[in-house]
Amino acid sequence: MTRILERYNAIDTDTHVTEPPDLWTSRIASKWGDDIPHTRMIDGREVWIMGEESYVTPGFVSMAGFEGSFPEGPATFADIPEKAAWDAKARLEHMDREHIRAQVIYPNVGGFGSGGFLKLGEPELMLDCVRAYNDFLTDWCSQEPSRLLPVTAIPFWDVAASVEELQRCAGAGHRAVLMCGQPQDHGQPPLTEPSWDPLWAAAQEAGLSISFHIGGGGGNDSLYVRPSLTQRTNLARSSGLIFVQNANSIADIIFGGVCHRFPDLSFVSVESGVGWLETVLEGFDWQFMNCQVRRDHPELDLLPSEYFQRQIYGCFWFERRGIAHSLEKYADNIMWETDYPHPTCQHPGLSSWARLPHEYADEVLGDLPDSTLRKVLHDNAAKVYGVSDSTANAST
Repeated sequence: MTRILERYNAIDTDTHVTEPPDLWTSRIASKWGDDIPHTRMIDGREVWIMGEESYVTPGFVSMAGFEGSFPEGPATFADIPEKAAWDAKARLEHMDREHIRAQVIYPNVGGFGSGGFLKLGEPELMLDCVRAYNDFLTDWCSQEPSRLLPVTAIPFWDVAASVEELQRCAGAGHRAVLMCGQPQDHGQPPLTEPSWDPLWAAAQEAGLSISFHIGGGGGNDSLYVRPSLTQRTNLARSSGLIFVQNANSIADIIFGGVCHRFPDLSFVSVESGVGWLETVLEGFDWQFMNCQVRRDHPELDLLPSEYFQRQIYGCFWFERRGIAHSLEKYADNIMWETDYPHPTCQHPGLSSWARLPHEYADEVLGDLPDSTLRKVLHDNAAKVYGVSDSTANAST
């Protein structure tokens, strides 16, 4: 029997590459010394050092194949159980086993919006680090550029430099731009402000979408540790709450008129799930009309839900209850992902609810109409990320 993912040439719209320990030390001028991001052994674990702070561990972001849960995990980069977390050739072999046509690739160490680099405190070094990561990702995806789709990290704290880096990476074949979801948390203007317009204009001109990845804003209450809870419990709480944080970014680009001013620019809410979208969008529409927003902004000629349907996308990977309804209602705006190789990815561990991607698709999506499956598994992502495939959408 042909697997659903194979049948539709599925495109996985959210995965991560585990950066090698020498990524920055091998690419950045030695004059920066120990300020360059590097790893160090601390209490028996290999840890990334960003500036003077210990940061994420390579093992924590590479849990696929590990039978256990945080705070357990691979102690060092060498202990990561699946080579596909960090090796491009092995990633392609993993994709073949799971019947995945292509994957969109996001970072770890710099953060899901590049905010991690702010810990360095030196603008020149921060920019060097962003550029070094993008160059690494270009090289990594060159193993098979039609299947490994790089997303550009940008120095969002400098709009002009962000535009330059976007254009540089677009020329190198990158498919999207990773943007901080709540830049005001880092002392920058919120997304509603027109000071970001040069960035939106450059992305629209280059034909690249803008990604808001969960956890890619600043600090928010969902991430603050509750001291009386265990590490596992805190992670489960924060991971469950952080999905809806992306509603802030969606609200900003709609109510701030960004979608109106840049109608050909696509935005993607990454790793946020989709079941909550219907309630939030209905609430946006209700308040938009109830508060008579058009009295102040007559140019906003569409309802918030209509701007969403025109140019914003959400991604799902674990949902079961009600997912069929969400996919059929927003079939043109939803894409599938796996979050590989993160702790919450579609990869079973010890006592895990997770399933492998092809198992999840067969179990959960099999009763959906062919037209819906084509869109959410392939067509929407192919449009957003410029995937051309003459064999796509093989019929049942």
